[in-house]
Amino acid sequence: MSHSLLHRSHPAIAPKFGDDDFQFGFEIALGATYRGAADVGEVLATAERIKNGDADAWVREWSATAGAAWAAAGGAEQKGRRVSALSGYRRAATYYATALHAIARSSEAARRDEIWRRHRACWEKVVDLTPKPGERYAIAYEQTTLPGWFFPALDAQPGERRPTVVMVNGSDGATSQLWVHGGAAAAERGWHWTTFDGPGQQSALFEQGIPFRHDWEAVLTPVLDTLLQRPDVDPERIVVVGISQAGFWVPRALAFEHRFAAAVVDPGVTDVASSWIDPLPGSLRKELAEGKQQQFDRNMHVGELISPSTRAVLSFRGEPYGIGSDSRYELYRAVEAYRLGDEVGQIATPLLITDPEGEQFWPGQSQALLERLPGVAELVAFAAADGAGRHCEPLASAARDAVVFDWLEERLSR
Repeated sequence: MSHSLLHRSHPAIAPKFGDDDFQFGFEIALGATYRGAADVGEVLATAERIKNGDADAWVREWSATAGAAWAAAGGAEQKGRRVSALSGYRRAATYYATALHAIARSSEAARRDEIWRRHRACWEKVVDLTPKPGERYAIAYEQTTLPGWFFPALDAQPGERRPTVVMVNGSDGATSQLWVHGGAAAAERGWHWTTFDGPGQQSALFEQGIPFRHDWEAVLTPVLDTLLQRPDVDPERIVVVGISQAGFWVPRALAFEHRFAAAVVDPGVTDVASSWIDPLPGSLRKELAEGKQQQFDRNMHVGELISPSTRAVLSFRGEPYGIGSDSRYELYRAVEAYRLGDEVGQIATPLLITDPEGEQFWPGQSQALLERLPGVAELVAFAAADGAGRHCEPLASAARDAVVFDWLEERLSR
């Protein structure tokens, strides 16, 4: 086994890094430049200081670039220069999030929460410094609340109803990244947009200790209920966009929650567990399938002793699933619950599914989801030759946003 256990792909461009984890993180940061959430020179210069596969250098250099942007933003804010401060904080948030991309593989793993808190502090500054500041709200969830952020359309009058886009994050993406993946596109079209930290995501995990759950209707329905209390949200024009692992959560929720006017998943995911199980050696897959827990745990333990980076990655990826033991068997069994079943036949919401070439986590599953939703779903392919391949099209924000939001506008105009 190796640290690339959960990462398999072909880069959309000539790779800067031979390590695909590094390459993908680099592409995410570089792609964020389209929405002003990174700067090309800062990204390229930072990457140049990092040796391929050196996780300590990755954390150190991205943190340094983030710190410089944060300091500049703070200075600008003190002088009342809102535009410069907003730019600095937005970029710093991306760079801190990028540092976290390899934190589990580094000797700095204990700094995860510290670096995440710096990212969150930048995000909160972004919320306040946006031309029309974002609004924080609480979402009732079981015996507690989840944090949400609502960004009104810039030109909307108080109480004026506009279409609203709910952005749903994936498994470990930064909250600030939702601006890049759809928030900015909604804002420039004069729509409201909102996002939140759901179970197992960001502050819900790091601060509240709330793990993932597969039945996302228990999350998305309370979010929608909360939004419908706002006078400026048009109940007939609320749409939802799910990125990464939300390509599973959103269809699952849509099977039970039918009030959205339309939905998008980028990409479609029918079986989250495949990205965990398929890379395993055949003998381990057989032990897992046959329920041989002791053998599976023993052999996984041996593999992780040989490759400590594998253990680090599995621990990082496994934490949100809330497994209290060290048993990898129990972890893999927990992930197996994240599969779409017959409930998808209940989906009636128009659904657009992206299908990026070179999808490295769930290849082929966008097409598989489409085939299970005849008459409801549409599929749009993105080609690597156009720079639009790979998971969530990190280098093709313009192309992706045009396709996704033109499709949503068409649905809402009917």
